[in-house]
Amino acid sequence: MGNFKRKLLAFYSGKKILITGGTGSLGSALTKRLLKTDVEKIRLYSRDELKQVEMKSNLNDDRLRFLIGDVRDKERLSRALEDIDIVIHTAALKHVPVVEYNPFEAVKTNVIGTQNLIDGCFENNVKFALAVGTDKAVSPLNTYGATKLLMERLFVSANYYKGTQKINFSCVRYGNVLGSRGSILPTFVNKIQKNEKIMITDPNMTRFNITMNQALDLIFRALENGNGGDVYVPKLKSYKVGDITEVILDLLDSKQEIETMGIRPGEKFHEELISKNEVRNVYETKDDYVIFDNQTQNYDIVNDPNMKKSHLEKEYSSDNVELISKQELKQILIDEKLIP
Repeated sequence: MGNFKRKLLAFYSGKKILITGGTGSLGSALTKRLLKTDVEKIRLYSRDELKQVEMKSNLNDDRLRFLIGDVRDKERLSRALEDIDIVIHTAALKHVPVVEYNPFEAVKTNVIGTQNLIDGCFENNVKFALAVGTDKAVSPLNTYGATKLLMERLFVSANYYKGTQKINFSCVRYGNVLGSRGSILPTFVNKIQKNEKIMITDPNMTRFNITMNQALDLIFRALENGNGGDVYVPKLKSYKVGDITEVILDLLDSKQEIETMGIRPGEKFHEELISKNEVRNVYETKDDYVIFDNQTQNYDIVNDPNMKKSHLEKEYSSDNVELISKQELKQILIDEKLIP
């Protein structure tokens, strides 16, 4: 075993970790990877009783603890945080049309729930908290994006008033994970299997490409390197909606009809992960861009030899990065086993 791997395993050794939204697709994947380390305990906090029962049966690991609870319930959440070292905050209401129809419910979960978590971290002397953000928080056009922007701001600003407590609050930010529930891939596959017409917004619309493994890698880098007040954004390529549609049809040997319906309300033609106004506060590593907040900028990190001031001159958007070819897309879908 190499020195780097030993150091990595030592970082998690004996740690007690809480994952909010722990039975979701991201929470489940995080749990499986964390179980490969020497963590002492993982508490999974979620509202979904059935998924908890299924996860417990499938993973069958004594280090797991399953807690029914909602981030809106401040008292219950604080109890769940007792004796915890690290928190990974994935709980959210995230389906854009649902959130548009129920905006204050999203505020209660994504905003008030986040503040409940922050307060609970202070009350229980948690050492590190990481929140999972979204591209939709950048110059938001919909309610979901606005609530996730507030989530980020709450996490970053918590570093202002921590006083002498040795806790750091950091974030990661990325777009829809390829193949995740509600994303373009399972939606199209379902349509093809039902022999239904495929509706796309515009074939030239672009999206950042990130797989679940890439999302997990990002989260682990932030867990191991985050110092509070920083937002980690992965360096990614992008794809055209028209290209991925053609690749899916090819892999499923389908001649399904495709219809263009135009951009929907609250939707962006290109995804943004860093806004033009954030560019001046961006540093970078080999794998990530790191946005530092002016008031919490950690100069020890800025002086880290592995981090340098970024040369980004405009927003980091899916239309100004390298596009993935259809052949590359095809190989990714095959390698990630995303096509049934």
